[in-house]
Amino acid sequence: MRVLSGIQPSGKLHIGNFFGAMRQYLRLQEQGHQCFYFIANYHAMTSVTTADTLQDYTKEIARGYLAVGIDPEKAVFFRQSDVPEVCELTWILSCITPMGLLQRCVSYKDKVDQGLAPNHGLFCYPVLMASDILIYESNLVPVGQDQKQHLEVTRDIAIKFNNTYGEILTLPEPYILPETAVVPGLDGRKMSKSYDNTLELFESASQTKKKIMRIVTDSTPVEDPKDPDKCTVFALLKLFTSEEETKDWQQRYRQGGMGYGEAKKRLAELAVQYLEPFRQQYQKFVQDDSYVEDVLREGGKKARLAAQQLMDKVRSATGLTPK
Repeated sequence: MRVLSGIQPSGKLHIGNFFGAMRQYLRLQEQGHQCFYFIANYHAMTSVTTADTLQDYTKEIARGYLAVGIDPEKAVFFRQSDVPEVCELTWILSCITPMGLLQRCVSYKDKVDQGLAPNHGLFCYPVLMASDILIYESNLVPVGQDQKQHLEVTRDIAIKFNNTYGEILTLPEPYILPETAVVPGLDGRKMSKSYDNTLELFESASQTKKKIMRIVTDSTPVEDPKDPDKCTVFALLKLFTSEEETKDWQQRYRQGGMGYGEAKKRLAELAVQYLEPFRQQYQKFVQDDSYVEDVLREGGKKARLAAQQLMDKVRSATGLTPK
């Protein structure tokens, strides 16, 4: 099966990115699927408006994905902009996409509410996203439960195209990520760069420890029982502990006699230990930008070849080139 997923280069990667998505991408890669993973730098232009920043964020994502184990021998890893055909397909799909479909998409309203300037790129974001998926004839698209609408829009656009021009586009299916972790941030809200509440994947061990020790907890006395299900420290701790240790911490929380400081220290110890191999690999790629660029360039060539094969069919079906 061909699997497709992309990530916007909008800042530094954090453990929410890893446990929520990247870890599952690694599993799919190892299961022998044809995995296409791309850095969505066209998409990022809706919010990132300086060239240097976009370049820096793109490098950050590329190093990060390679550092955690995305293997260019097993997956096609590339920059979105290295496949310009995706923009051509976006225009073609725009010409058959009903305005009402885009107006019903909640992502545009949500992003404007978050402070992003309303613009055409932001409004037409779902069409570019559909092109990203359809141009590689993707079978599976990993998504969380809250992202299913995005894929439904893609399927609606593909069906409209196929009804108009013939059965050209593959209808993708959602791959609901199993065991998708909802990772809380240091303030208890969802971990997000926009909330500035993240534990970054590649920051120093000392920075990780300091952030963990500053996690806000309630004022329950040490001797009293505590609810692990309402504790940010426990929610993060169980990402790193074994099933047996998780149960032990649950029991200690509920029986009382334990302070939050103990859980924080254990979380810091485990997080630093878990992330250290990633940090080491990341630093290697920081020192070898040429390798990272070579990986993206070669991945772009493979992705573009796949895209061109689909676009030959699309151009012919739409009358842009002779049949």
